[in-house]
Amino acid sequence: MNKFYEDVYAAVEKIPYGKVASYGQIALLAGKPGASREVGRAMRNCPGDLPWQRVIMSDGSVAGGAHSEIRRAALEAEGVEFSPDGRVDMKKYAWTY
Repeated sequence: MNKFYEDVYAAVEKIPYGKVASYGQIALLAGKPGASREVGRAMRNCPGDLPWQRVIMSDGSVAGGAHSEIRRAALEAEGVEFSPDGRVDMKKYAWTY
């Protein structure tokens, strides 16, 4: 595993229950601002024990293809609410680190 992925996973591990972080936020915390796509690649291969569902797009939408419904259900179980258009209110639920 490369160092960037390790840093991404360390940042994701810190996202609190009931909060979310964008791919861009995680890239910044991992020391590589602007590398949100690379964070996405890292997340596709992340260890199963990480709170992977808490990493979403900066506009509050949930990525994940076939896993988007699982991610949404996991976030809802944590009390995260979704708007009618399927987005998380980033002002309310974004993790401030």
